[in-house]
Amino acid sequence: MPTRSLGSIALLLSLSGVTASAQAGKTGETYRSPGGSTLRLFLDSSNVGPQVSVGELTFPPNADSGEHTHGAIEMFYVVSGELEHVVNGKSYMLGPGMTGYVRPPDKVRHKTGPAGAKVVVIWVPGDEAQKIAARWKKEP
Repeated sequence: MPTRSLGSIALLLSLSGVTASAQAGKTGETYRSPGGSTLRLFLDSSNVGPQVSVGELTFPPNADSGEHTHGAIEMFYVVSGELEHVVNGKSYMLGPGMTGYVRPPDKVRHKTGPAGAKVVVIWVPGDEAQKIAARWKKEP
């Protein structure tokens, strides 16, 4: 589901126990899906605990994730490109500055056009990122 507000993401991060401080996230391990999408993790159980994971997800041009579900809330903030975010069969077009989310047991599909898309992704609880990374290939 889309929204143009970052307020819900900020609220969720504050409620999950993540605090803004002088602590730094790691430089980011990168994983590649069989379809060519890349996930670079910044915050996860190794630095903020299991409550939340934050990363950068880059979808290549003309990507289609196929319909799937997550065992966690998944939130996107679109940085660049355009992402078709299909939730339970309903399509939402998300562009730069827009957000979208899904909750278990929603069915979701992510599709891009010729420009691909880059998003900030947040999972709550954060162990969802490790489940995804375990199925993808770690980049050197």
